[in-house]
Amino acid sequence: MSVARPPVVGAGGTGDAQSTPERGGPLVETVTGNVMETEVLRISYGKREVLKGVGIPIAKGKVTAIVGPSGCGKTTLLRSLNRLTDLTSSCRVTGRITLDGEDCISMDPVLLRRRVGMVFQKPNPFPMSIRDNVLYGVQAQGNRGTKHDEIVESSLKKAVIWDEVKDRLGHSALDLSGGQQQRVCIARTLAVSPEVVLMDEPAGSLDPRSTLLLEESIAAMRGDYTVVIVTHDVGEARRISDFLLFMYEGHVIEYGETERLFSDPREAATRDYLAGGLVTLPDTAEGEAPTAA
Repeated sequence: MSVARPPVVGAGGTGDAQSTPERGGPLVETVTGNVMETEVLRISYGKREVLKGVGIPIAKGKVTAIVGPSGCGKTTLLRSLNRLTDLTSSCRVTGRITLDGEDCISMDPVLLRRRVGMVFQKPNPFPMSIRDNVLYGVQAQGNRGTKHDEIVESSLKKAVIWDEVKDRLGHSALDLSGGQQQRVCIARTLAVSPEVVLMDEPAGSLDPRSTLLLEESIAAMRGDYTVVIVTHDVGEARRISDFLLFMYEGHVIEYGETERLFSDPREAATRDYLAGGLVTLPDTAEGEAPTAA
């Protein structure tokens, strides 16, 4: 992975780095109390640029949902926040990503991923007991016995699955349903006390009831954790998120409080997408963000 970092734009963080309607860039509301930020973030795979100058704040203790058509760069943005993009040799990143003001690109990726966890679309429990799944990361960090029972119970409660599995913690996690496995994976992530939890379409393979329980789990995390979730389901995004980010063709089109974007979007493209219609944008030069209305 090749990384280049331009100078930080402005001294005031994301607020200075973002374009305003007058400057001809995306509509991004100022957010106070950010735990993560990106500035002028560009990501390419070979000659194909996937993210084209993305700058967003991630509000601490809130749920931020990322929506947009397939191929718009949602998952690439999500994976960049804990540098899973490093795992692709052709990936090139420029710009800046910060966690509590620290430069994530120069940080040890192992340490970064302890602070910024990931839950994938397909549940990936390990072939071991439910209890050992939850404690896997804790033990990997060297905690071999301190408060393990407390950690297991607390993590499973936050993942809204404790009542379903409390009497069979010694049973294999592979015996659980898909929805239960996904919530055990969430509990495993929470057990190591990350600051941020990333979720890549975690309900993508779940039935409606399991999706509802998953959404309850995400709601239970609000305040204690910062959650960033990619979803194709705009209804889900509205139900669970505090902030909404709409992307299109590698650009941030609009970002702000979820209810405001649904009730009073400032971009016609945002309104069209959230209403389930086709998105049309004015032609722009390569690498430029669409001009705000």
